[in-house]
Amino acid sequence: MKISTILDHIDSGFIALPEFQRGYVWNRDQVRAFMDSLYRRHPVGSLLVWATRSDEATHRGDGRLAPEVVKLLLDGQQRMTSLYGIVRGKPPRFFDGNEKTFTGLRFHLEREEFAFYSPVYMKDDPLWIDVSAVMREGNDGIGGHLTRLSSRAEHAPKIGVYLGRLSQILGIRDVSLHVEEVTGEDKTIEVVVDIFELADPDTGDPIAIFDLAWEKGLQEGLSDPVALLLDEPPATLALANAHGFRYFTGIDAFKRYVETEILAIREPVAAAASG
Repeated sequence: MKISTILDHIDSGFIALPEFQRGYVWNRDQVRAFMDSLYRRHPVGSLLVWATRSDEATHRGDGRLAPEVVKLLLDGQQRMTSLYGIVRGKPPRFFDGNEKTFTGLRFHLEREEFAFYSPVYMKDDPLWIDVSAVMREGNDGIGGHLTRLSSRAEHAPKIGVYLGRLSQILGIRDVSLHVEEVTGEDKTIEVVVDIFELADPDTGDPIAIFDLAWEKGLQEGLSDPVALLLDEPPATLALANAHGFRYFTGIDAFKRYVETEILAIREPVAAAASG
């Protein structure tokens, strides 16, 4: 699904954030690295959504949900919130965090690098362009940038190169992301996701929250504790490892684990039971 379509679905309430999800926790380095990957068309992972009835869904924010069916974002909130803030120039309605994290992103047309606005560093260099402005203004905005740059002798020879790079930024809106979907009337919040709060064994105080985790394993008593940790900082991964969780940082790797190990456990168990 194109990024522009996903953002439109957020606006219409067809995609929303479930109430149990945490707020926005990314920092500027993560936003910058994410946008650089999109600009260079590197893989940025897929999204995981839960399709459920709108009248039964509890969601963050005060926006209205689309009628009948809504897709609740189980994984990808940090990425989609960052993109929404940069492309739309404002946070989505379900936002809970520091919007300065994605505000003021700039791109240097010569060095092809992203950085957040710094007046001292950028004010005298017209090659720093406002990424949100490019996204909002579209091709008309690109034309304005090129007109200004072509009036300067030192930049005029590379107008064609700069046009390509501006188009590459604008084209981020058309990048397609794979959307993994959980469906079925039998799917409840308990079936779809187990939110796990990791506590300090000595004090009982919470030290981390895993969005997708199974403390007793996917096959209780037969498999290790497991967690799907996407968009998580290294500190959270280290905590998961230290507390005995086998964790995965990508959906594809997690699916391979389920298919090659968990299903392999279930088949002999089922055969023994029938015997």
